[in-house]
Amino acid sequence: MKSTSLTTAETGRASTAPSALKVVVIGGTGLIGSKLVKKLGEHGHEAIAAAPNTGVNTLTGEGLDDALRGASVVVDVSNSPSFEDAAAMDFFQTSTRNLLDAEARAGVRHHVALSVVGLDRLAQSGYMRAKMKQEERIKSSSIPYSIVHATQFFEFIKAIGDTATEDGTVRLAPVLFQPIAADDVASALGKVSTGSPLNGTIEIAGPEPYRLDELMRRALAVRKDPRKVIADPRARYFGAEVGERTLLPGEGVRLGATGLQEWLSGQATQK
Repeated sequence: MKSTSLTTAETGRASTAPSALKVVVIGGTGLIGSKLVKKLGEHGHEAIAAAPNTGVNTLTGEGLDDALRGASVVVDVSNSPSFEDAAAMDFFQTSTRNLLDAEARAGVRHHVALSVVGLDRLAQSGYMRAKMKQEERIKSSSIPYSIVHATQFFEFIKAIGDTATEDGTVRLAPVLFQPIAADDVASALGKVSTGSPLNGTIEIAGPEPYRLDELMRRALAVRKDPRKVIADPRARYFGAEVGERTLLPGEGVRLGATGLQEWLSGQATQK
């Protein structure tokens, strides 16, 4: 599989951009958003964290026009508060429509969205169908755009295990899985958001693939979590059937620098 690395030079240095930009990060107080806001600020850009707790609500439109005034770029890393099918569809449809309409009024020149690797292969999941609709709306908008498809984050491994747990046992399909560190995701978004719109999609992933069940065993061991992990080929991933390569990126993927062992070691020191 051909790939490129997300090197330091590709993480949104101010020197790679023609000038300082005002970048509004929707979901800017969350896991990825807060890291992105910090990185952009460190490289000389005006980064605004926009979220309901900062007075900006994409579902109602509250605060959007004020937040986007003078912005060159909007990066949407927000997420539905519910994974329930109808709720996720309503969130992504409504919030994306409101956001794009506000961007058009403000003269925003670049819309960047964080999405998921393998969406078209995970269409059995209502959440993934909602993300697909979000992307369709972005592509049909008048705003130049870039969509970044990421594999699952290391930081969500625990949530994956919790979702797959029944009677104290974690059941996961033994398929290939190539997670990425949240910090590397933010670096990739920094690069994309300070560059020219792609009017297309790129993929980012961690440096190496692992079997999902084996990775979960290693992660639980670091946490001294006693749950047993069972490799179950019939197990679903957030409601969708998965095959050997369903969760993997394709050729041309950009790889993050943080490997599993490095990330697990960091988790161990935080306990």
